[in-house]
Amino acid sequence: MKIFPTRPVAFRGGLVAAVVITAMLTGCSAGQQSQTATQEPAVNGASGGNGTVALRDVRIRAEIPGAALAPGESVDLLFVAVNQSQTDNNKLTGITSDIGTVTLTPASPEIPARHSLMVGKPEGVDAAAMQALSDSVQATAKVKLSKPVANALTYDFVFTFERGGQVTIGVPVTPGESALPAGEGH
Repeated sequence: MKIFPTRPVAFRGGLVAAVVITAMLTGCSAGQQSQTATQEPAVNGASGGNGTVALRDVRIRAEIPGAALAPGESVDLLFVAVNQSQTDNNKLTGITSDIGTVTLTPASPEIPARHSLMVGKPEGVDAAAMQALSDSVQATAKVKLSKPVANALTYDFVFTFERGGQVTIGVPVTPGESALPAGEGH
């Protein structure tokens, strides 16, 4: 007398196939890094850093009506430099680029420990409120172009800090807020 009835061979093969397919599909999403682990923040500019200095949202703001902006024009360089040191002040001693001369005002702004340097005016609906509430050091940077610049390209800029050395970043060109259609700002 058989306690367990025998099943057809076709059913056992289907069961094995179902187990294998389930294991394969389950394994597809299991990995060391999730898809969101490498996502970048929703800002227009590039990021980088060296030592205790972090550069965020680095970009050239320029309205380019044609194919490129011609040499001789001036554009704004926007960014935030964060001094992540708990104890030491830092200073941005210079910015250079092969596309033009960068003028920083004030010339060598100091960044206190655990504070930031905001270069350029932030954009957006609450930009004025954010700037008023910010305890960051304020500065401006203008680039007098010696070469043409175009949208969809990046241009290397070298940031030199008193502590932390140099940081080279490929900086994109972004339009000013006035160039965006209504409702398409941040």
